Amino acid sequence: MLKGIAASHGIAIGRAYVIKEEKVDIKRIEITDIDNQKSRLRKAIETAADYLEELKKRTEEKLGADKGQIFEAHLFMLQDPEFINAIEMKIDDEKVAAEYAVNETVAQFVAIFESMDNDYMRERAADIKDVGGRLLNILLNRNNPSISEIDEECIVIVKDLTPSDTAQMDKEKVLGFVTEIGGRTSHSAIMARSLEIPAVVGVKGVTASINHGDMLIIDGENGEIIINPDKETISNYTKKKEEIAKTKKELELLKELESVTVDGRVVEIAGNIGNPQDAERVMANGGEGVGLFRTEFLYMSSDTLPTEEQQFTAYKEALLKMKGNPVIIRTLDIGGDKHLSYLPIDDEMNPFLGYRAIRLCLDRKDIFKTQLRALFRASVYGKLKIMFPMVSGYNEIMEAKKIVNEVKKELDNENIPYSHDVEIGIMIEIPSAAIMSDILAKEVDFFSIGTNDLIQYTIAVDRMNEKISYLYDPFNPAVLRLIKLVIDNAHRAGKWVGVCGEMAGDLRVIPLLLGMGLDEFSMSASSILKARKLIRSLNYEDTKKMVEDVLKLSSGDEVKKYIEENV
Repeated sequence: MLKGIAASHGIAIGRAYVIKEEKVDIKRIEITDIDNQKSRLRKAIETAADYLEELKKRTEEKLGADKGQIFEAHLFMLQDPEFINAIEMKIDDEKVAAEYAVNETVAQFVAIFESMDNDYMRERAADIKDVGGRLLNILLNRNNPSISEIDEECIVIVKDLTPSDTAQMDKEKVLGFVTEIGGRTSHSAIMARSLEIPAVVGVKGVTASINHGDMLIIDGENGEIIINPDKETISNYTKKKEEIAKTKKELELLKELESVTVDGRVVEIAGNIGNPQDAERVMANGGEGVGLFRTEFLYMSSDTLPTEEQQFTAYKEALLKMKGNPVIIRTLDIGGDKHLSYLPIDDEMNPFLGYRAIRLCLDRKDIFKTQLRALFRASVYGKLKIMFPMVSGYNEIMEAKKIVNEVKKELDNENIPYSHDVEIGIMIEIPSAAIMSDILAKEVDFFSIGTNDLIQYTIAVDRMNEKISYLYDPFNPAVLRLIKLVIDNAHRAGKWVGVCGEMAGDLRVIPLLLGMGLDEFSMSASSILKARKLIRSLNYEDTKKMVEDVLKLSSGDEVKKYIEENV
């Protein structure tokens, strides 16, 4: 058995289709026809762009508009002056052929991204490799074997899958895949979840450990690969696969039902989205709203600040797709591990504690006002709620509300319609905000607890640091006490509370959040029906008693043990 990162749930049983990485030795040869090499490069870029446009179109038809955005990012890269100029400068300065210049430049860019401190940016190196590999294939007139050409049922084993590879997979043929590198946020993993193909990633040396034609079982939930299993093991996993399919069908029956406990406590289960198209998946999975629309992806998928009109169109689309269900849109949360090439931020010793989110917006009121104008203009198309991230205290709320009122006056003066019932809330991610939540609750309409950062800041643990990642614990009693404090303070002020961090979709934690009185759970679309099934099986009064017991415990381990024994 091999172990990796569970990237896409499900079980696949089939023969291995091993794709070995083809190494091409591109030698450094000095040339004299510099203009000709630049011309070859430009033609290769045009050819690659044409192909990507076609691939984007096919992907949108197959998987939806949001997945096509991956190739939009690749097209931007082919137009990126920094990337293209670096290649041309190498041709100029070193008098080398276009393919050598591309290979060297791509290697430099990949090294930069792979050395970055966060998973998301490291995994973007795969996009650069994908674009660079496409240019090299065109320049070398080389045709690599395409996953789209696989004509037999199989499990693909490969060092890495580019987004292009994953987008071209035939779901009827590719039963699942395993890669040597990658993580849960890599594009290949995201694509696999969209296609509902089981996948395990980050399995070191897998292409050497598995032979072409080996019988395999991959368990996408536990991140396990079993090589050449015996008949009994195959039989057991076949039954598990059938049970998963049966459970999926049973969950679909819950789509139209309320999220209500056995004793009548009704809560709302919403979905987290990164773009308007994701709203379709929330609705398809029975979501009762959008609890978090991460608007930074509108900024990150562009090479300039998105205009008011571009943002208005995106927010309007999301509201229309949700058909009157609430949509909570978070204002720009840039900084920390999310950067914009066109909005440089000075290097900081502690970027996660630095110039980011609401702090940046209050400083750059021009950016903030543009977004708020687009939001309020879109509000007439649905049930919009706005929330501000990274709020640490009272003054930030008052300053943000002041700017909101300025925007409303501007719209009034311009006779532009907007809804006057837009709720304004804040994310509780910083312990100071949690501790002051009794005061803050008087100034907002709701709280949404961002547990990912709240855990990190409460325990003072960098979750990207492997040496101390064990400290990042959602069951830590200090975290649970803060969440309970926030919910209690909000309810005393007559305000509602949601959770939009990973804890909201964690089946182990849901009973505790329910018992604390949480009103709204917002999670990935694929978790919604599982959460609804659990909530409909629970007794609210019993979960309240559980919370009383848990808050007396001393450690996360004790909390986990208590939950295992009582849920």
